[in-house]
Amino acid sequence: MKAFHQILLASCALLHPVMTTGTNLLSETSTGGTCHLVTEHITPKRVIWLSDSTGKYIRKAGNLLSPFAGQVSVADTVYTTMLSRNGKKAALLLDFGKEIQGGIEIASSIRENQSPVALRIRFGESVTEAMSPITGKNGASNDHALRDFTLNAPWLGTVQTGNSGFRFVRIELEDSGVQYNLKAVTAISRYQGCPYLGSFDSDNQRLNNIWRTGAYTVHLCMQKYLWDGIKRDRLVWAGDLHPEVMTILSVFGQNDAVNRSLDFARDDTPLPGWMNGMCSYSLWWIIIQRDLYMYQGNRAYLESQHKYLKGLLAQVCGLIGKDGREQLNGTRFLDWPTSEREDVINSGLQSLCCMAVKAGAELGRALGDDELVGMCVKTVARLEKVSVSNCNNKEAAALKILAGLSKNDEDQNVILKDGAHGFSTFYGYYMLEALARSGRYDEASSLISRYWGGMIDLGATTFWEELNYGDIAKAGRIDDFVPDGQYDIHADGGNYCYKGLRMSLCHGWASGVTPWMSRYILGITPTEPGCRTVVVEPHLSGCNRVKGTFPTPLGIIEVNHRKDADGQIYSTVTAPKGMRIILKNAVPEATAGTGQQSAP
Repeated sequence: MKAFHQILLASCALLHPVMTTGTNLLSETSTGGTCHLVTEHITPKRVIWLSDSTGKYIRKAGNLLSPFAGQVSVADTVYTTMLSRNGKKAALLLDFGKEIQGGIEIASSIRENQSPVALRIRFGESVTEAMSPITGKNGASNDHALRDFTLNAPWLGTVQTGNSGFRFVRIELEDSGVQYNLKAVTAISRYQGCPYLGSFDSDNQRLNNIWRTGAYTVHLCMQKYLWDGIKRDRLVWAGDLHPEVMTILSVFGQNDAVNRSLDFARDDTPLPGWMNGMCSYSLWWIIIQRDLYMYQGNRAYLESQHKYLKGLLAQVCGLIGKDGREQLNGTRFLDWPTSEREDVINSGLQSLCCMAVKAGAELGRALGDDELVGMCVKTVARLEKVSVSNCNNKEAAALKILAGLSKNDEDQNVILKDGAHGFSTFYGYYMLEALARSGRYDEASSLISRYWGGMIDLGATTFWEELNYGDIAKAGRIDDFVPDGQYDIHADGGNYCYKGLRMSLCHGWASGVTPWMSRYILGITPTEPGCRTVVVEPHLSGCNRVKGTFPTPLGIIEVNHRKDADGQIYSTVTAPKGMRIILKNAVPEATAGTGQQSAP
């Protein structure tokens, strides 16, 4: 495990952006499939900091907050002046108002000296990161994407630079004895130009913000492939994909980045290998294939996975002993917080095997492969004979419930113990799922508000790679300078491969809260491949009314729920033609659309 830590340490080593004044949209098409990337130009929202407050070395920095037309001119008189003299280097810090995947464009106004000017650029997902050099001690790095570098800005022209995840940019004049006239700094955000087909709107604004923030987090990670993070960890991690895929299916519907990433993981891992070197990540790949087929019903795509899927399941089933205990080889890993708990890993892999092989049986039936179905059914029967411990651990307890191996309330109580303490942004999704499967919707909604809402309280516009719930109360905001002596949640937090400023503040695996809310508060669950049958079973935990939409291959489902004083839920459901809706836990307030609806 120690060697694995070293390898992985090295390798790891809001809604759709709103059009506002000063924002320009351009489009570009990526090669290699249908990946339509939109380029959005964003004007800074704040000048947070100046290296000089006297007006001697920096003048008229407020000009940078004005929209830039995109064209410099010899007649320009409105710009920011930066001077470098007497050992003083002018520098400033800009805030673009939200997390961005992309870079910046710097425009230089006319000046007497026509030589290029050297500028030092620092990107940051937090104020602290943007103000921090790479020291080897604070976690700040140029891993995966450059965030601290020097470039030359041309005379009377523009230059584009950067390809990272950021919200804040520090610009420092490196050359000495010069005057530099800075016309504009514009962020260039690049993301898929796909519409938000899913939505969530309730009388609980906090939950609304959480749903949208999860959706926006994944939207930024949806480039040609699905990345874990947009600053660090711009990689396809097969296990981490599961929450991202569920978010995409609930918000955007079909998206080629999902199929492309799943195929990449498959092609990158010839059998008998394990995806990303971890047996659990191949198990998650199987589960993703099942969920993708249930939501999208793409038979042709499933058939293209048949050979590899069958070989992988044969490999997994062959590593289940006669006594039903898994004997998986490769790197044994669930998530980082449990990476040093062998008992938890053993318990979790037993449950995860059961989940994956059950999913394999479902896929075998869809493919008409009786041999595959028989192999999976026999293996599940052996797996289910094993008594699995929750190890007094939330990850192990959650997987045990999801695998159908939980026999009493003990496992859900382990998850609820100490509230949001012990949650993680990745496996927190499965803890919420387990609570919902146990009927603990109110408790899950409360945890969502405290844990994911806690990131928003600290200035987050996307969800993070990790959060220790106990740190929230003592932490400063990420969108401001943290006072001396106060806990800096970005610089002081994190662990394993995400220590300090290396931690990603836009990490797709943290988005699982969004599909959870669509599934359990809006209540929308596909039960037949391609959403031909959908159960609508709302649980208005934390809300008295909620409405929203959900994308399917047949069209958009619209729901509108309200709860009366006695707790009775009344629902209106609009369904596409050809879809059967089964309404549960609610009284039909109206029948709409052309889909077939039935009572529970």
